[in-house]
Amino acid sequence: MKNRKRLLIISGAINFGAPGKIVEQIGLLAEKDGYEVLVAHSTRNENPSQLSHIHITTFWQEIRHALGARLFDLHGLLSTRQTEILIDKIKAFEPDIIHLHNIHGYFLNFRVLFEYLKTIDIPIIWTLHDCWAFTGRCFHFEGIGCEKWKTECHDCKAEKGYTVSPFYDRSQQLYNLKKSLIPSVRNLTLVPVSEWLSKFLKDSFLKNCNVTVIQNGVDLNVFRPLNGDRLRVKHGLHSKFVILGVAAPWNKRKGLDDFFKLRELLSDDYAILLVGLSQKQVNHLPKGIIGITRTESQSELAEYYSMSDVFCNLTYLDTFPTVNLEALACGTPIVTYRTGGSPEAVNESTGIIIPQGDISAIANTLNEIKSQARFKAADCRKHAEIHFNKDKQFHKYIELYNRLLSSNN
Repeated sequence: MKNRKRLLIISGAINFGAPGKIVEQIGLLAEKDGYEVLVAHSTRNENPSQLSHIHITTFWQEIRHALGARLFDLHGLLSTRQTEILIDKIKAFEPDIIHLHNIHGYFLNFRVLFEYLKTIDIPIIWTLHDCWAFTGRCFHFEGIGCEKWKTECHDCKAEKGYTVSPFYDRSQQLYNLKKSLIPSVRNLTLVPVSEWLSKFLKDSFLKNCNVTVIQNGVDLNVFRPLNGDRLRVKHGLHSKFVILGVAAPWNKRKGLDDFFKLRELLSDDYAILLVGLSQKQVNHLPKGIIGITRTESQSELAEYYSMSDVFCNLTYLDTFPTVNLEALACGTPIVTYRTGGSPEAVNESTGIIIPQGDISAIANTLNEIKSQARFKAADCRKHAEIHFNKDKQFHKYIELYNRLLSSNN
């Protein structure tokens, strides 16, 4: 007889990147509440973890899955034997609740997993960090204005790359497989991380599932207002109005090209600093933009937020960017495109929302903020404390676990 509640988490990352760090934080809170926690995860996206965890695949098995996805559009339909072994481990662990996060990423066969999940009678929670669960194969469709996911995906026009083969299009097959499997799972609760994502579920084949929105949070002890003088001296920014951008990886979708265009519209009084670039990107930056490669030091990242006058998020595809929350927690106001759930972190005291691609409006807004000192660091910090404290936000998952377990008994 089990003495403790048991929680199994399945995730494409552990303590790595925003979703992986969320997994770590939820798991630690669950342990404090008396849960025995086990995380099953991919190999490539991993940092040291305080949680008990197991790898679902090896690095080379994930490479093989990636090749199958890119060449034959079999993303999510490979790693069959590895997923069957995972199911045996799930049965041995005997979880009281299973919590899915990102399950795309070349490490899992979703058909095998969901055929198993629909046979068991325990609560299943799925945190949705993007739109992949209800599309044929893409995470975001707004960038191409596609609405096929409302009826049936086919002739996919998603950007080539992560989940898309240039040779095969199995979007219709993948869509119908998800449509037949996912809604058939009993006791399934979907947790989109933004109101923006939640509204799409109402038009998808998941519209009859239970839905609870839980926005992400950040560690307010790590991300807090700090003295940024050291970094201003390091980068020669003594009298500059500093505009910060943070992403990993940086690409056109994250607004890199727009930062280049923005630089041309601003005077030399402004400095643009981008964190998370590759060394190759740093080497080819235009004059007037300072580039920093990715840092895994959250304390140093908090210094960058704190030393900046404004955080600028020019993303074109995002569900609920954690970088916005980190900036606010460090007392830095936000200027963001009206993209996905990005505006949900901003109110009239903490930032300004601009239509996508309106770079002139971004430049005018920055001029206004610089001349009027419109936003106060204390207001930004307070907004983060009230709405985006990770302990408060992620404890909502523990409350959800306990509520579902109570109703399932």
